[in-house]
Amino acid sequence: MNVNVIQFETTKVALLEHLGSPETVLATAGKFIAWRKATGLSPVKTSKTFGIPYSDPKTTAPEEFRWYVCGSIDSDVPANEYGVKTGEIPGGKCAVIRHKGSLNNVDTSIYAFYREWLPTSGEEMRDYPCFFHYINFIHQVDECELLTDIYFPLK
Repeated sequence: MNVNVIQFETTKVALLEHLGSPETVLATAGKFIAWRKATGLSPVKTSKTFGIPYSDPKTTAPEEFRWYVCGSIDSDVPANEYGVKTGEIPGGKCAVIRHKGSLNNVDTSIYAFYREWLPTSGEEMRDYPCFFHYINFIHQVDECELLTDIYFPLK
């Protein structure tokens, strides 16, 4: 496992909260994309796209599953009909691994980090969930070529 420890800069984001079945996350992402296109405030070509899971879909009841879909922004998000609001991903020390391939098995990379790297690293997790930075998207590359950086906030 290739793990890099970096200093993540605090990042202002536009965010849309998803609460409910993991199977409907794509509908929430679609709503966020519609907001991006309508406002131009977080253009996909020049902004970073993040996902922040606040729970594990394999261990959380579907109605309690919580996920934020986010895009980096420069200024606050004005009130809007999409429910997108201003948020922030806090800065600090993070371990980063790159997941290549389908997001359907991203949990394999996450569990390996917790099982293999973290116990022998001497590091401790900070009280913030791991989060994803989507480097490319399914409409740009084949699913097997998807690249996703997974950040693990450390103390």
